Order: sequence, then structure tokens, then C-alpha cells
Amino acid sequence: MVKTIQGSLDAKNVRFAIVISRFNTFIGDRLLAGALDALERHGAPMDETTVAWVPGSFEIPPVARKLALSKKFDAVICLGTLIRGETPHFDHLSSTVTKALGNIGLEADIPVINGILTCNTMEQAVDRAGLKTGNKGFDAAVTAIEMAQVFRQL
Repeated sequence: MVKTIQGSLDAKNVRFAIVISRFNTFIGDRLLAGALDALERHGAPMDETTVAWVPGSFEIPPVARKLALSKKFDAVICLGTLIRGETPHFDHLSSTVTKALGNIGLEADIPVINGILTCNTMEQAVDRAGLKTGNKGFDAAVTAIEMAQVFRQL
């Protein structure tokens, strides 16, 4: 018989940390609202959910690492927005932050969810923060719930 491991969307008794960038707050606030909505709808204990604000997306990984290694949380959700500008800064940041978050998840042995938008325009970011294409903060939280349940089964 094959054993199947599959996460559910039950967030009861699952503790979450959210790290969010203040840069592009207009977008970040919407991503955070979406993430908190998803956690609450799926039964997460909101009194055991922590939100840590940082200046920008580059500052998310060190805080995510500290939270992940604390062993106080079952998953860490990272939210922010990087918007392409006229210089290669966007490319360096998006690559560095993405790699760092992946490494933190491996090091800490808990799900670290990358909900950081990487968009070419502000319009794309607005669309992904609750307009045309849904709320990617909500999606990141749902992913965190499912992954936390998968990790519990492993």
C-alpha cells in the first residue's frame, strides 16, 4: 500500500509568523490583510500569530531566519513588493531575497513561504494584491497552512 502525504487546509493549532516589508506599504497592507484573512478563515489561532514589520524586502530574510529558528512557529510567511526600476537593483534584490528564503527554510526545517511580489509595474503589484488576479498574500498563507500540515506528517 502506498502511503500518501498531503496537507490539509486546517490551521487549528498551527502557529504562524509573517514578515512584511514597509516599502510599498500600499501593496503590503493589502497582502497582509489577505494573509490574515486566509489564516483566520482556516482556523489559525490569531493570538499565536506574529507579524514583524521590516523596512524593505532585503531585510525580510534575516528576520524570517530568526523567527524560523526560534521553533515558536510552524511556518513563516514573507510578504513584500519589489517593482522593477531603471537600474539592475531589482534583479539583484529579487534573486538574493529568493535564494535566502529558500535557504532559511532548509536550515530551519520549517516552511518559509515566499509571498514577495516581483513585478514590472505598480499596476501589476496592485492587481496581485487584491484586484484582478486575487490576493497573493491570501495565497501565500494558504500555502503556509498546507505546508505546515505536510511537515507534521513527515
